[in-house]
Amino acid sequence: MRIPAGRGAVALVAAGALAALTAACGAATTEVADGKGTTKAGSAASVADFGGMNGLVQAAKQEGKLNVIALPPDWANYGEIIKTFEEKYGIKVNSENPDAASADEIAAVKSRKGQERAPDVLDLGISFARSGGQEGLFAPYKVTAWDKIPDAQKDPNGNWYNDYGGYVSIGCDAKRIKNCPQTFADLLKPEYKGKVALNGNPTKSGSAFGGVFAAALAGGGSFDDIQPGIDFFGKLKKNGNFLPVESTPATVEKGETPISIDWDYLNAGYADQFRDKGVDWKVTVPKDGVYAQYYSQAINKQAPHPAAARLWMEFLYSEEGQNLWLKGYSRPVLLPRMTADGTVDKQSAAKLPEVKDAPKFPGEDALGKAQKTLADNWDKAVSR
Repeated sequence: MRIPAGRGAVALVAAGALAALTAACGAATTEVADGKGTTKAGSAASVADFGGMNGLVQAAKQEGKLNVIALPPDWANYGEIIKTFEEKYGIKVNSENPDAASADEIAAVKSRKGQERAPDVLDLGISFARSGGQEGLFAPYKVTAWDKIPDAQKDPNGNWYNDYGGYVSIGCDAKRIKNCPQTFADLLKPEYKGKVALNGNPTKSGSAFGGVFAAALAGGGSFDDIQPGIDFFGKLKKNGNFLPVESTPATVEKGETPISIDWDYLNAGYADQFRDKGVDWKVTVPKDGVYAQYYSQAINKQAPHPAAARLWMEFLYSEEGQNLWLKGYSRPVLLPRMTADGTVDKQSAAKLPEVKDAPKFPGEDALGKAQKTLADNWDKAVSR
């Protein structure tokens, strides 16, 4: 991905040295001069507030650290993304609790406010990004590629913006399952007793939330009605097919979750990851429940390393970063633009799981309604 050239003059060093100061509350207040005055990194709304990209890089290097949470290295190529960022800028990425869910990220922002160990940046399911933005938890920042991000994929004030996504898919261990399911309807068959899993609890996990929404669409529901999806998993639980175990790379490799409803980029990654370990992992996007969703990026309003947080965002939305998502089988938000201008990694794009139908996305009201319906009814449905 290309790191855009800085706009304006290179940031000057305030008082002869660029310093990362710790405020009384514990949040970092890195100060930079942009030729027009001194700006605190925590209030910077774009790279222009650092005097350009060079100024942002200097400020971030001075902080030297970036706290991230809920970023598994085998999720959408995060391992390579983090390593590339560290090597490119010499900034140490502290990755905590990689298997945490979106709800855990929001909880960490709230419980660690003002602490040095608070997360600087967040990777969230879209419903959590919207609710977090409404609560005022995020710092508005517009990356250099802001104008290239479709309006429907970002908060107009820059509180969050979608980055990468994919389709709900069915992954299946063909060495353990004679006939791999192709649709949600197939999953109800007796031959899949005790074999169907989700990647987490849909009231907390964005991927599991997407799985229930896809099942709803397959069962006559809509973006305004997720209940048929909840009922579907209730039926799976009642007939013994639903396995109440969170699907992870470890459970896939061991054969504990031989059928996993998850994002296509994760299932496609498992196929590569475990091919040499005897796992024949097949991936299908079910035609009766085509559901796509992006994950969103946001900056903690109280980020202890605010300049590094903003540099991380610039990196993710540059051509280099977007192509790294693509390498991990996910569909970056700038994929259409990069395909049109020829900057896309064509080899990686050619490996994406095939989908015929164009993606459709639920609106903010629909997401909020679905979250409430899940919170009220999920446990009752799967505990029968």
